[in-house]
Order: sequence, then C-alpha cells, then structure tokens
Amino acid sequence: MSRYTVEDAAALECRRVERVYSAMAPVYEAFFDWALGPGRRAAVESLGIRAGESVLEIGVGTGLSLPLYPGGCRIVGVDIAEPMLEQARARAEALGRSDVELRKMDARELAFPDESFDHVLAPYVVSVVPEPERVMAETCRVCRRGGSVVVVNHFLSRSRLLGFFERALTPMSRWIGFRMDLPLEVVTAAPGLELVAMRGVNLLRLWRVVEMRRR
Repeated sequence: MSRYTVEDAAALECRRVERVYSAMAPVYEAFFDWALGPGRRAAVESLGIRAGESVLEIGVGTGLSLPLYPGGCRIVGVDIAEPMLEQARARAEALGRSDVELRKMDARELAFPDESFDHVLAPYVVSVVPEPERVMAETCRVCRRGGSVVVVNHFLSRSRLLGFFERALTPMSRWIGFRMDLPLEVVTAAPGLELVAMRGVNLLRLWRVVEMRRR
C-alpha cells in the first residue's frame, strides 16, 4: 500500500471517529461516567499533579475529568468532536475553572511545541484513534522530560479465548467508536517512555491504567 493511500485511509478513519463521537455527545455521559469513571479517577490521581503544573488531556470529551483536577494547575483539553467540547466548556464554566483551555484538535498532530506539559493524560482514546502509535509519539513529544504520561484503556486480553473474541468483535465495535484488539505494547513500548506502573480498573478489571515517565 502506498504512503498516500495509508494517509488517506487514516484521514477517512479520523473523520468517521469524529462523526461517531459527535453523534454520541448527547448520551455519552450516561454510560461512560458510570462504567468508566473509576478508571478515569484513578488515572488523574496517578498523575500526582502539584500546584503550578500543566496537564494536557487528550480526548477530553465532555469534560468528565475536569472536576477531578486539583486547583492551581493549568489544564488543556483537546478533542476531535466539537459537540463534545461544547459540553466540556459548559462544565468548565459551571465549575468556575478559569484555568481550563479546551481546543478542537487531532491527537495525531498536536499543535503544541515540544515539552509543553508536565503531565499528559490519555483516557480511553488510544483504542479510538487511527494510527495509535502516532498518537503515542505525539503524547511523548509534548510531555517534558521527566514528566508523567498516563493512559487508561482496554487492551487485547492475554487470555487466548478472550483475545479470540475481542479480535472477532472488533469489526463491529469499530462502528461504535473503538477497537477491542489494541495490543498493550502500542502504549508500553512507545519510544521515549518508561513504564512505571500498571493496574486493572473498572468492571472486572478489564481496563488498565498505565503510568509512564518521559525519558
């Protein structure tokens, strides 16, 4: 497959993801806060944010994480779906968070200089985006050296039986916005990042919080 064709396919997939999550915006919180909230809370806590530090949240969605951040830090949230961001802006305003900046952005091409943030959080996003390796490379690039990168996501099971079903179901799950067969190594083996800790979260511990440090 030519480079042009690969890039074109990724662009089409990116637009499809944008459409899916724009359509899901009105009902997103009804499921995602209940089912995935524990992992989101654990991920934010693991960042260890201190006053004066900056955080980039990739895939901020409707802003469900915003109430979890301590005061006195700078928060930048990006998402590809404008309807999601509209709800996030309303949430930030209701919380009185003047330290929150929300921008529409493709996670494969983050419009920030190198080492712009002390921490980067990617909640439930690497199994959604096309080219997850490229997203992880951008995540590493914008985090300062020694800073923390935390990913919370579902990954392909190590169990042969469960992994078989996850692979089989992925073509269907893609139509509702995510893939079930993402290998853990896409995150843990990302260049420039060092694995610090990992633990299971959410229902049956089927999701993982992966804590890393920028080398």
